[in-house]
Amino acid sequence: MAMLGQASGGFTESSSALRLLHVGIRNTNAVLTIDSFTQTNPPIVTTPSTTISNNVDTSVLGVLSGSVAFTRPDEGSNYIGGPKEPGAGVNALCTKPVGLFINNAVGNAYENTPGPASGLGPYVSAMGTYASQLFETQAPAAAGTYAQADDLTYTSGMGLMASRNGYLIPAQDSAGADLATTASFSSEVTNGAAVATTIAILRMPADSTQPEIVFDQRI
Repeated sequence: MAMLGQASGGFTESSSALRLLHVGIRNTNAVLTIDSFTQTNPPIVTTPSTTISNNVDTSVLGVLSGSVAFTRPDEGSNYIGGPKEPGAGVNALCTKPVGLFINNAVGNAYENTPGPASGLGPYVSAMGTYASQLFETQAPAAAGTYAQADDLTYTSGMGLMASRNGYLIPAQDSAGADLATTASFSSEVTNGAAVATTIAILRMPADSTQPEIVFDQRI
């Protein structure tokens, strides 16, 4: 099913994984951390290997288009970046999601690369409706109805949160039970938060015709 909105052209016409349908705020009021340009993808949980659309290039370094932008005061005031595991200067008050990155940190194919030059990474905040090809498709660990590496179930109406890799992941299991307090699924809970932030509400799961999830953002 084609989705109408403010985007022009189809998702195959851009290397950006995030498609802006009805945009909130294109936010550049923060500085990217150094590891925003150097992290491997997926950055944290690699077993099972995260399975995402073949149209998303995970060989590039740095935060990816469609990944979650987190506050990163471990690097300094007004810094944002990708996920961070517990360690020096990192705790539940630090790693809070503020939106989704529009572009890869180093830019996208056939586009300019302002990120390395400016140190800024634009992200969408303050609501909006988006489609994205970057999301977790396998359970990073056993939890709820899932065994590790099981295919994740995406159902219209479910909440989406940030995985430990900084990608969108369901906040409920296949039976609808809550996963927002599960540390092995949530970056925030791994760092000590009691419950993960609901980043978005899923409107339409991906399928073989359109390999994107469509959602209304909530942050």
